[in-house]
Amino acid sequence: MKHNYRHFNAAAMVDAAEGYKKHVEGGGKMMITLAGAMSTAELGITLAEMIRQDKVHLISCTGANLEEDIFNLVAHTHYERVPHYRELSAKDEQALLERHMNRVTDTCIPEGEAMRRMEKVMIDLWAKAEKENKRYFPHEFFYQALLGGGLKQYYDTDPKNSWMLAAAEKNLPIICPGWEDATLGNMYAAACMRNDVKNVHTVRTGIEYMMQMAEFYQGITKNTSLGMFQIGGGIAGDFPICVVPMLHQDLGLNARLWGYFAQISDSTTSYGSYSGAVPNEKITWGKLGIDTPKYIVESDATIVAPLIFSYVLGL
Repeated sequence: MKHNYRHFNAAAMVDAAEGYKKHVEGGGKMMITLAGAMSTAELGITLAEMIRQDKVHLISCTGANLEEDIFNLVAHTHYERVPHYRELSAKDEQALLERHMNRVTDTCIPEGEAMRRMEKVMIDLWAKAEKENKRYFPHEFFYQALLGGGLKQYYDTDPKNSWMLAAAEKNLPIICPGWEDATLGNMYAAACMRNDVKNVHTVRTGIEYMMQMAEFYQGITKNTSLGMFQIGGGIAGDFPICVVPMLHQDLGLNARLWGYFAQISDSTTSYGSYSGAVPNEKITWGKLGIDTPKYIVESDATIVAPLIFSYVLGL
């Protein structure tokens, strides 16, 4: 049988883009997963428009991507670029720390203008929810911060380039596994330890995210299929793709397999690889089928993802 994916060339990127476009234009739905720090790489410039044009129906992302899009929104002109970051010495890095500049590859995020500014707004929202005996997922608190206007006074770049703002305006479903390791997750833990928030469960948990993912998947796949466009590896992709075998093998339900799968990665597959399994291995776990369109592009996601999004958008 002819396999539906190729490696490490422009043809693989074109195939994945055409597959994405065909899947969505054929009535299928699409989930995008964001690993790493794609928000700080300003993926929002194209992803926000994908959301506005209904080319994305669910996002699974790391806590870093959830918050760093908003950091960029409220502190963009305070960021510093370090194009020679590979040449930095340990003393250079210490100097950045002393100026409260947190480096992500070649970009430094300013603690005061980005993280602490957002922390104040979020603590107020967490405390308010607790007082009202309500609980929300991490992304729902972020939506409240954006739609409630508490951050608008700080907007420091064109809001049309914020994918989180576009998602909030659409009330797009988001799954954010492992949120606790992000900056705001750390701040939430500190708020609980200070008793600013007394009920640690005011922010809903990862297991609840999986349960919501299962409900969403069953609902959306009643009449159509859901595809998965994975940017990078790690928990952002590993978490949601498992919903299919869970529904089928653990709950005994007749769950539809993923209808499309593409992965952008620059990591060679191995036992210790960040990028996990190649598509065909996922067949053995009951995630993909023999005939599922499968694509893998081994390249830099900061280049490939915007190009694919631009193709899907017809730009």
